[in-house]
Amino acid sequence: MKRRTLDLLASAAGLLVAVILLIGGIVLSTNANFAADYVKDQLSEQKISFKPADQLTDAEKQQACLVEYAGQPLQTGKQAECYANHFIGLHLQNMAGGKTYAELGDVQTQLRAEIATAQAANDTAKVADLQQQLADATTARETVFKGESLRGMLLTAYGFSEFGTKAAQGATVAYVGAGLMFLLALLGFWHAARTPATEAFAAPEPARREKVIA
Repeated sequence: MKRRTLDLLASAAGLLVAVILLIGGIVLSTNANFAADYVKDQLSEQKISFKPADQLTDAEKQQACLVEYAGQPLQTGKQAECYANHFIGLHLQNMAGGKTYAELGDVQTQLRAEIATAQAANDTAKVADLQQQLADATTARETVFKGESLRGMLLTAYGFSEFGTKAAQGATVAYVGAGLMFLLALLGFWHAARTPATEAFAAPEPARREKVIA
């Protein structure tokens, strides 16, 4: 095979790879931009803002991201993660002894059973006390449910934004690879143009084995 032909084939292949990487980078960039815009639009509709720095409690001031985003509107995936885990999560831990929605359901069931027992024993005072505890547990459970629901929504938005971030990183790698392959292809075409048309490609001869003299 002629050396020029080999250079042209290799360069054409490199150029094809560069085009494929460029297309892949464009697709990834498009997806990354869509994810960023979609997350921003969805979060902006919630009209959530971080508390101003001068209104943060001592516990909230211990959360670095709450101090960093103080007073800002919640619009990005990172902000959503911060608000979900370090604001809502912090207050959920301090509510109802840190019990979850499911655990508070067990508390309600137990209190109802105790109320039934107290009513059967005609213990009016205990019934009134247990009913108040049940009302408090019900209120706490409803609040925890709302908090956990909002926290879940924000973490979903954060996860979606992370896919966009990974897509953007992949796009950068694809663009760099495309540029490198395009440069190598140009060098290959340049080398082919400088190579005489009659020059043949010579494969390296295998190394001769030296005879071992006994």
